[in-house]
Amino acid sequence: MALGDELRTRNFSIYGQWTGIISIVICVAVGIATIFSFNLGLIIFSGVCIAEGLVLVFVEIPFLLRICPISERFAEFIRRFNNNWPRAAFYLALALVQWFTLFIRGSALIAAAVFLTIASAFYAIAAVRGQLFTSSATLGGTGLAQQII
Repeated sequence: MALGDELRTRNFSIYGQWTGIISIVICVAVGIATIFSFNLGLIIFSGVCIAEGLVLVFVEIPFLLRICPISERFAEFIRRFNNNWPRAAFYLALALVQWFTLFIRGSALIAAAVFLTIASAFYAIAAVRGQLFTSSATLGGTGLAQQII
């Protein structure tokens, strides 16, 4: 199943996963950009944002769990997020951490908070609608076509 076909299925977990991929890029980019600020609090939050992006790589691209040398403990932690509700909660927790940067000063880290919140909302909508968690076949997941078969 092609990416366009997956997006037309109206399965919000697919939307959440692709928003999560965008969140990875944004977390790493704004984390690197903000780390060069002269505010210690923002430097700490930007480091956390980069770490969030790197963890999300393993959450959203299941193929990497098979090919990257990671500890079994970390792999077990990542496998906890194989359903819509846990992913929605995980993304919301990551978003809240980035929203807390507003207590220090407004910065580009808010972009990461916005996209993490949107991904959380997509996963929550999928869970409320009773949609099965589906990982995009493009990213090494099961894909909707394989779930039907």
